[in-house]
Amino acid sequence: MTKFLLSVHVLAVIIAIGPVTVAASMFPAAARRALAEPGADGDRTVLRTLHRICRVYATVGIVVPVFGLATASSLGVLGDAWLIVSIVLTAIAAGVLVLLVLPRQGRILAALTGTTPAPEGTQRMSARLAMYTGMFNLLWVAVTVLMIIRPGSTTGA
Repeated sequence: MTKFLLSVHVLAVIIAIGPVTVAASMFPAAARRALAEPGADGDRTVLRTLHRICRVYATVGIVVPVFGLATASSLGVLGDAWLIVSIVLTAIAAGVLVLLVLPRQGRILAALTGTTPAPEGTQRMSARLAMYTGMFNLLWVAVTVLMIIRPGSTTGA
């Protein structure tokens, strides 16, 4: 059962978190291009697609911690420090995505599509979005490293 849970957990990371990190990373550069050339519909279409990928896969990404906790429970490592740190970093990454990345993507999209007036400093908002996206990605790197290294692991890895 542990192998099944671990397999689903790893597949969920690849299928859900991977697309979010790539799409979120692509969004700021596409936003800068669209803001520099407001009449280009292609850039807005790309931005809408990237934002949708981030929203949908963020929702699907809930499977990752669910199966991660189930795997940790079956392995008996729920109290290990590396796992607790990983859980905290995962929660922070989710918070960065939901509270900082997705809302800013939405605001930039709204400004570009004309549904709301373009706020002052939209270019600056794009730069901050790039920073928050980088933080999100670095948090996932840290979690991945902890999952591979697992301090105190008995596997010898």
